Amino acid sequence: MTNLVIVESPAKAKTIEKYLGKDFVVRSSYGHIRDIQKKGMGIDLANRFEPNYEISPDKKKNVAELRKLTKEADAVWLATDEDREGEAIAWHLAEALKLDVSNTKRIVFHEITKPAIQNAVANPRTVDMDLVNAQQARRILDRIVGFELSPILWKKIRTGLSAGRVQSVAVRLIVEREKEIEKFEASFSFKVQGKLQLLDQAGQPCGEIDVKRNASFDSEEEAQAYLMAISKAQLSVQSLEEKPAKRSPKAPFTTSTLQQEASSKLGFSVKQTMMIAQRLYESGKITYMRTDSVNLSEMAIAQAQEVVTSNYGAEYSHSRRYKTKNADAQEAHEAIRPTDFNVSEVTGERNEQRLYQLIWRRAIASQMADAQLQRTTVEIAISNLSDDKLVAKGEVITFEGFLKVYDFGNKNDDGILPPMQIGQALSLGELTARQSFARPPARYNEASLVRTLEEMGIGRPSTYAPTIDTVQQRGYVVKEDREGTPRDYRQLTLNAEGMNAETLSEMAGSEKNKLFPTDIAGIVTNFLTKHFGDVLDYQFTAKVEDKFDVIASGKLEWQDMLEDFYSQFHPKVEAAEDVSREEAGQARLLGNDPKTGKPMFVKIGRFGPYVQLGDGENEEKPQFASLMPGQKMDVLKLEDALELFKLPREVGEMPESYSATAVDGSTFGVEAGQKLIAKQGPFGPYLEYGTKKYAPIKGYDPLSITLEEAVILVEAKIQAEAEKIVKTFPENADVKILKGRWGPYITDLTTKKNAKIAKDEDALQLTLEECIKRLDEAPEPKKRGRAAAKKAPAKKAAAKKTTTKKTTAKKTGTKKTAKPASKTSG
Repeated sequence: MTNLVIVESPAKAKTIEKYLGKDFVVRSSYGHIRDIQKKGMGIDLANRFEPNYEISPDKKKNVAELRKLTKEADAVWLATDEDREGEAIAWHLAEALKLDVSNTKRIVFHEITKPAIQNAVANPRTVDMDLVNAQQARRILDRIVGFELSPILWKKIRTGLSAGRVQSVAVRLIVEREKEIEKFEASFSFKVQGKLQLLDQAGQPCGEIDVKRNASFDSEEEAQAYLMAISKAQLSVQSLEEKPAKRSPKAPFTTSTLQQEASSKLGFSVKQTMMIAQRLYESGKITYMRTDSVNLSEMAIAQAQEVVTSNYGAEYSHSRRYKTKNADAQEAHEAIRPTDFNVSEVTGERNEQRLYQLIWRRAIASQMADAQLQRTTVEIAISNLSDDKLVAKGEVITFEGFLKVYDFGNKNDDGILPPMQIGQALSLGELTARQSFARPPARYNEASLVRTLEEMGIGRPSTYAPTIDTVQQRGYVVKEDREGTPRDYRQLTLNAEGMNAETLSEMAGSEKNKLFPTDIAGIVTNFLTKHFGDVLDYQFTAKVEDKFDVIASGKLEWQDMLEDFYSQFHPKVEAAEDVSREEAGQARLLGNDPKTGKPMFVKIGRFGPYVQLGDGENEEKPQFASLMPGQKMDVLKLEDALELFKLPREVGEMPESYSATAVDGSTFGVEAGQKLIAKQGPFGPYLEYGTKKYAPIKGYDPLSITLEEAVILVEAKIQAEAEKIVKTFPENADVKILKGRWGPYITDLTTKKNAKIAKDEDALQLTLEECIKRLDEAPEPKKRGRAAAKKAPAKKAAAKKTTTKKTTAKKTGTKKTAKPASKTSG
């Protein structure tokens, strides 16, 4: 073998190998092969922040194979991605494979095409240690922040929490936006708009125009007086202005703008967008998808010009060169674009086709002419309101330009206004004055959070998707839809028949795919902001990114940057040890129970926020109650907390027996006269209808749910339990096919093992032999709780026994935490 080329992904390896000759073998590292060791911090603070790296356990076999191949090769080429992370992976490969980093060939390319690959091979370089050090500094700083902050959160608030330099700032943005919304006081105004009739010289209608009053009224009385004045006024065209305008295309996509546009136009999550873009890149269809550059190469501009001229005509072509705002950006050096502009559509998975076309249209539109418009503004005089006017506007596209390709709802064609002359009379068609309510600040969705992070300089293109994914996985943020609530509004209507006032209803406050902070997010954010204000400061986080850029340019030593940071950060970690759990968890005294006089607190626990009645003094056990869905501990009042202790609540008794039979003949049911009790558990409200029999309460308030409503929920739960059993086997009662959340699956009641069933398979056709075979091949079930905690130490003990019988494994344990914040469970 002459040449070994190492890339990051196997998909990319297959694509590249076909472009290189028989003298090249392409293999994949499967992403990162080394990272800071997981045991302890993994950083030698006393030795200038020297990191202790280790090869990931799941990559050891791959590294061994690569080492063997490097010994057989005459030359090794490191062809990982061209951003800092890719540069760091190349360096880690050189270290792990014992290559001389000073003369090992490093090649980069921002598109996987034959010319780009051949050009890279013709112009190799060595690993850029400045880029590596910038990435090392980022990784080490983030490890320090996470390793020292997270244990503080475990001790002071709740186990399992985590903190991070970018993640915690992203959560802070969402938490503070929620506080703005809670403080928002809605105001309203009345906006006037409607239609007027143009009159010819004979006073006959000859056209219709849409009009509006630019200013609004603060009260219904003012709006009513205005409409009454118009009903008695003469209306005429006072001014008519026509002027040309233009609309220019936006720059080609960067990582963040692609994420935002794919979210708003295609409904993709940020993570989904990056996964699909990765596949398009690795298959050679688009350029590198992690970039903050809007630049296009001269070759790309020339090809785009040819495609535009050929497909639409020379008048549609207009070459443009966009400049990246961040001059120090060290990511890829070209915007996201198709590798071949002649290919407007690709084959493959539907979402890949949709994202590719979005990228193609945006890139090709950036090299097209402006859209030409004709805008008309007409002012309507009101005879008895000399200082007031109604306005009509029209906008007509006279030349589509780039809108020919990239419309996607960007067109704002208000249509052609009918011909009219100054002084021409108009008559009343219909005008309305509608009560409009001011909207609170909008909650973030994934796209708007990315835009804000980018605008504030927090993070870089490669960090947005994992950051947003992490804050959701950690339970700080939930992405969900929420229904609005009915709201009345007033509307005044004026037409030829007179004035009509009415009260109408609308749904207000509905949300779709928005990011909502959880209670724990608010508590952690408040704690970190108070005690680690520098780390959560928006400007500090952005300045850290700037320092990484300076390191990447070779103008700053990475250890010096980390020393400066740690000397200010660590003393605050030590000081935080003195903060009490009550203060950190923001436990709050709500007041005293009117009946018993006992103090009532709201606190945070393992399962979320809860209310505690009593302080536990005099050996009297306090009572606990979890908050209801939608309740927030920071705004909870005493009267709301008192309601929670009305649970458990006996709703009534089953009026008659109800049962359902499964396919195996087993029955599920409830007897007549069984008490139905509404309770609140750590996972929400539920009904108890017998020993260990529960039905979740969804869509109802447990404090007011009626017996009829409760019976419906219980019967639905019983029916679902019966339908869960898809198939059983008389010769082996332990093996069953059950219906799960994502379809049918095989389970063994004895071993607790589960096996998958493909979506296109008919579960009823599976035999017992086939089910047992799949169960044998299925992985062992993951142990949870204390059994899982003891698993790792047990393995270590077994390993030590092989070296010496005298060595014993150390006992490990976990510190006991407070009891779940719930009076009941289910």
